[in-house]
Amino acid sequence: MSYDPSNVFARILRREIPAQVLHEDEHCLAFRDAAPQAPVHFLVIPKRAIRTLADAAGADAALLGHLMLTAAAVARQQGLADGAFRVVVNNGGGAGQTVFHLHLHVLAGRPLAWPPG
Repeated sequence: MSYDPSNVFARILRREIPAQVLHEDEHCLAFRDAAPQAPVHFLVIPKRAIRTLADAAGADAALLGHLMLTAAAVARQQGLADGAFRVVVNNGGGAGQTVFHLHLHVLAGRPLAWPPG
């Protein structure tokens, strides 16, 4: 299946849909989730169109690392200096992915049980 440039995250990147932006650089955008599942819930998305984590290639390794480091930096900026947060990537519809543009969920601010699903 190919990447759909009309997905909500692509539209947020083009500023067609507003978002509460927490961080932006040349590689990614971090913004608050519109339907938060925890007191702190934000997303980190690449500006490059990657449909799922499984669609990422070796050439995306630096970008994937950048997304993780950005998630940690934004978590600190959001007052999570103790490091208590969860990063989740859903890959495919069967895993709960509903927007097919790679994204990291960062959740915190309440006890997070395990297993999550």
